[in-house]
Amino acid sequence: MNEGRSPAFYALAAFFCLFVLFLYGPMIVIFVLSFQGPTGGLTFPMNGVSLHWFQRLWEGGGIVDIAGAFKRSLALGLVVMVLTVLFSLTAGLAFRKRFFFSNILFFVTVASLIVPSIVTSLGIAIEFHVLDDVLKNYGPSWISDNLQTTMGQFTSGLGAHLTWTLPFGLLVMFAIFNRFDGRYEEAARDQGATPSQTLRYVVLPIVAPSVVGVGLFGFTLSWDEIARSSQTMGEHNTLPMELQALTTTVTNPDIYALGTTTTAVSFGVIAVALGSIAILRARQARHGSDAGQA
Repeated sequence: MNEGRSPAFYALAAFFCLFVLFLYGPMIVIFVLSFQGPTGGLTFPMNGVSLHWFQRLWEGGGIVDIAGAFKRSLALGLVVMVLTVLFSLTAGLAFRKRFFFSNILFFVTVASLIVPSIVTSLGIAIEFHVLDDVLKNYGPSWISDNLQTTMGQFTSGLGAHLTWTLPFGLLVMFAIFNRFDGRYEEAARDQGATPSQTLRYVVLPIVAPSVVGVGLFGFTLSWDEIARSSQTMGEHNTLPMELQALTTTVTNPDIYALGTTTTAVSFGVIAVALGSIAILRARQARHGSDAGQA
């Protein structure tokens, strides 16, 4: 018990520290450089410390329309989050029982995870181009005369993002319901609860923390997605697409301020989700304690 650490321990500890530095070092550097002074550049040493580049972004004097790109990404991320939660939860409930073609449906759903994202993006873009041709050539005149394209943020863009978020949400719900104790539902039915009451007052409160996690997956995956957005967003770019487009042309720390803003939103959503999960679990523990005392 009094023996010291072996040399292998220190070697592995050093390797782990280097790995963490490699993983988070670039992000930390970007955070720091985004606070350069008004005459600062893209590299160290820093020339002053200020919020100048963030101010330029929000005033519209920076490299992109930060307000417009931010609103588009935020709106799309919220819609993707809601739909991911709804579809994943209902699919998780449905897959608790065997039904015809359930295995095929599952594999078709998760198959999009192994298809290259750019291929998925191109395929969706081609589908909507075909739809445009059909509507323009064979659709009613009130559509064909006014139609520019059906591609857009909440059509092709939304579909592309859902092909990325839904498989993750479905896998999470599968893991939750595989560990779900069916005796809670049996006890509710014994007390005279209807199926809808059992779902609302028993099942949903138990799985609520996991549902919040699915929502977190949905928003953050959509918020940071580039490859599946590249061919499907239509005429407007999302915030990550603006950031990617500017990586080869920017000559000042605007891009660092934009990257810091994007990352800060992701961290904020994660913090809200973790706080919500902690509150829900505390409520579950309190209700369980009250039931035990009763």
